[in-house]
Parts: sequence; C-alpha cells; structure tokens
Amino acid sequence: MNNFSHPISPKVTRLTVRLSDGRILRFSGRIAWALNALIEAGPRGVVPIDRPAPRWSQYIMSLRRKGIAIETITESHGGPFKGSHGRYVLTTELVRLEMTAA
Repeated sequence: MNNFSHPISPKVTRLTVRLSDGRILRFSGRIAWALNALIEAGPRGVVPIDRPAPRWSQYIMSLRRKGIAIETITESHGGPFKGSHGRYVLTTELVRLEMTAA
C-alpha cells in the first residue's frame, strides 16, 4: 500500500444506493468511489488531502445534482502554506444495495 491508499476503501467501481425517500440511484467510476468514501467516513467526513483524487469538487457537484446532500465545512490549517480546506460530510441517509470493487 502506498501513501495514497486508504486502508478501508476498496477501489469501488460501481455503487447502487437507496435513499430514505425510496429512490434507487446507481453510480460508477470515481463518483461511486467518492460516494463510498463519504459513506465510510460517516460524520467525520472526507478531507481530500486524506483521500487524494483528481477532482473531488466535481464528484461532490455530481452527487449533489443527483439529490445527495453533502455539507462542505471550511476548516483552517496552519503550516508553511496556511489557508483553509473543505471537509465533505454526507448528510443524506442512504443504504448501499450493491457495490462492485476492482
């Protein structure tokens, strides 16, 4: 495992979920991977530096457009490159129905 792997998340390629309103949604590729990462992270959420991927903001926007509620919490950080970063927290209640991992 390299520094960019997460010990919990499998490399999810397809994910089917059921929302609390009964809708069933299917995702594939990086969108499925990102949603699975959010599900696994639970209330602590995901900081992209901990789960590197090319386009987190795009994944979040795509999920939101499908009706998945995700909160963005802005957090400050210090160090030589002080600034802020976003923490994404899944707020939609859902159930994983099917998952395919590579």
